[in-house]
Amino acid sequence: MKNASNLFVVAEVVDGHPVGLCHEMLGLARALADRSGGTVHAGVLGSGLGGAGEDLIAHGADTVRVIDAPIFAQYQADAWLPDLHAMIGQVRPDAVMIGHTPLGADLAPRLAFRLGTNVATGCNHVRVEGGKLLLTRPCYGGKAEEVVSMLSSPALFTVKPKCFQPCPKQDNRGGELVRMDSILDPASVRTKVREVRRDASDGARLESARIVVAGGGGMKGVRGFELAGRLADALGGAVGASRVACDLGWCPPSRQVGLSGKTVAPELYIAIGISGAAQHVAGCANAKTIVAINTDPDAPIFRYSKYGIVGDCHQLMPALIDKIEALRK
Repeated sequence: MKNASNLFVVAEVVDGHPVGLCHEMLGLARALADRSGGTVHAGVLGSGLGGAGEDLIAHGADTVRVIDAPIFAQYQADAWLPDLHAMIGQVRPDAVMIGHTPLGADLAPRLAFRLGTNVATGCNHVRVEGGKLLLTRPCYGGKAEEVVSMLSSPALFTVKPKCFQPCPKQDNRGGELVRMDSILDPASVRTKVREVRRDASDGARLESARIVVAGGGGMKGVRGFELAGRLADALGGAVGASRVACDLGWCPPSRQVGLSGKTVAPELYIAIGISGAAQHVAGCANAKTIVAINTDPDAPIFRYSKYGIVGDCHQLMPALIDKIEALRK
């Protein structure tokens, strides 16, 4: 893959609105296209999309193809593939971007197979050098990074959240909105979505929260996460967790932060009872300020923290919560 002047972004929507990662991908695509005088395309499938297409144009897309149909109300790979393949065939892009989300991780390899190309997943840095598109992604459990360049076209890759800056929204920005009919034969869809269960936990959305209170194995159980929830509420933040805590059932898997979970970049990240393994740090390293609470003074998390407290979180957190609540009164 020799250049990146014509780019296609697969947009993911929730409740009819593009997720924040779409805007970050458009920011990346816009930066690459502007250097080469290229074009940024986007494609979105869903039901009840309303102004989703206009939103994508306002955030940097030049052309947006929209298919709004009830069958796309919930994501199904075998339903999405025919229309996405057709959209990309019309555009013939140099590169295709998909968000590194559960949807994107499932869709990207399937779409790559349809396109007869390769896929690089979980990219956190993208650049053009010497006329080649270079994709950087973590490997070996986040302990190293590899740089890959595609020989096939289009280059298809998934983009990790919170790694690229979105374009500022311009409501009066010009662009082309193309509303398309689906070519899908509903009888060809082999799977059906019977039920969708969302995280029922209260609080701010983890990916967009300005403050995240994350707990690990040192929380010692569900009671520790109850305290974490109280602290997050007092600060107006969201609760996160390490993989250990999620595997033990102390916190929903949707709250996992790390290489195999979500990537966050809050103003403040409070890591409580988290050792600081590379796999977890990969998900929170972009936080502006990290505060760690741990009983082990040699815990790796302190190497990444601006502030650290050595002590038992079950003794420290109630006092911290009381102090914050008193200051807010």
